[in-house]
Amino acid sequence: MIADTLNNRVGGRCNLRISKHPSWIKAKIPAGQNFFDVKRMLQRLELHTVCEEARCPNIGECWHNRTATFMILGNICTRRCKFCAVTKGLPTELDESEPERIGRAAAELGLRHLVITSVTRDDLRDGGASIFARCVTEARKHNPGCSVEVLIPDFQGDFSALAKVVAAKPDVLNHNIETVSRLYPSIRPQADYHRSLTLLQQAKEMNKSILTKSGLMVGLGEMVIEILQTMRDLRDSACDLLTIGQYLSPSQSHLPVVRYYHPDEFEELKEAGEEMGFRHVESGPLVRSSYHARRQVG
Repeated sequence: MIADTLNNRVGGRCNLRISKHPSWIKAKIPAGQNFFDVKRMLQRLELHTVCEEARCPNIGECWHNRTATFMILGNICTRRCKFCAVTKGLPTELDESEPERIGRAAAELGLRHLVITSVTRDDLRDGGASIFARCVTEARKHNPGCSVEVLIPDFQGDFSALAKVVAAKPDVLNHNIETVSRLYPSIRPQADYHRSLTLLQQAKEMNKSILTKSGLMVGLGEMVIEILQTMRDLRDSACDLLTIGQYLSPSQSHLPVVRYYHPDEFEELKEAGEEMGFRHVESGPLVRSSYHARRQVG
């Protein structure tokens, strides 16, 4: 079993800040007509993307391919996760016209698969669930045949809010577990590991036809045995799809990278996930939640 091999071979931790990326961490430099066409369209429609706000290393590749992950509910997050580059603070507005503009953008790009995520809005009664639902509806109205994936927050465990999103029938419902249980207090202090697992399970119970998905970062000081346990916990929560990627510190003020995983280790984690029964595992140094998202659905 791949999982047994990983358990036996790897498991150490390191507490030194690593200042230089290894040779296999290489992102495509943003350039080309498609990249700037997408950038201008987003500016014109006044839309945010997680590609920009979270400083995703794949922005050059994805925008060149005319794909983007739209970020709704503004660009200010009410939570203070210590790994994330998105601006933290108290949001001041809610844009009710945003879903219609998301639909128009999906149509202009001719998307076959649309990914919609958001900042966490703990200040809103339903956490923004109703806006998520309207985005799904508008995307299908403007771009029929496009599959829709939503990457949602935990809605503070409010399953009536979750039900609003599920009722819109997205093709994929994604909620990132992000890291192992032990690291939650230091990395995601306002989140709860078991609440996230329960949300994924509840979504599947509400609609068994929806694919559920989650994402995991590595390199924050976790042990491989903890990664494997998190993967098992996700499978036990009926999670279908999994992404595993290398954590890259956005700045000196964010958490440092504790360890870089080799591409071969990502391949072994992928094999372990497949053995556990995940329908698809996307695993690699630059993998993020929406990276190659469409091919995960096929």
